[in-house]
Amino acid sequence: MFPKDTLRQEYSLKFLSRSIGGVHVGGKTALAWRGIRHNLPAREPLSLWGEKRAFLPAWFTERFPARYAASNLFSSKLSRGFGLHPLPETPDGVSVSEPERALLEMLSEVGVHQGVEEARNIMEGARALRPDVLAKLLKQCQRVKVRLLCAQWAEELNLPWASVARKTVETRHTHSRWTARLKNGTILNIKP
Repeated sequence: MFPKDTLRQEYSLKFLSRSIGGVHVGGKTALAWRGIRHNLPAREPLSLWGEKRAFLPAWFTERFPARYAASNLFSSKLSRGFGLHPLPETPDGVSVSEPERALLEMLSEVGVHQGVEEARNIMEGARALRPDVLAKLLKQCQRVKVRLLCAQWAEELNLPWASVARKTVETRHTHSRWTARLKNGTILNIKP
């Protein structure tokens, strides 16, 4: 960067994706960028995901508030870039999770960095997910909470792909209830 230059988010993200392997825009940010949102605040931190533990550089977070999650949400059987593509308007841009993957990433953060009510409201807008893509991701999803929450809320919200989510969860032999105490003290109880 030269003196008096302004960094652009798009180019900064592309630089990060080259310097920190596997970095992509995911979770709630990816859903919003792909048109699935609910009352998005003006300065919502970017949700960035990657394969390895890393720290976002200060020069980036000072200009673009962001949170980075290194997660093994999916098994290694899932091909590396599955469900990741640049946005249509920036074909050479940074990878952004497709809606199905972004939904599961957001659900994994419920109770940690993501509020329950907001996540449910966002999920209610995810009516046009591709059942085959969602099923493939759910089959490779390693987190019981994410699989159960996806199936339970899809049924409660009467989403068109709810039966696919339920069938996938049942084939993964998830028969136990998942319960956790959230940061705010409430208990999240997800039935099998």
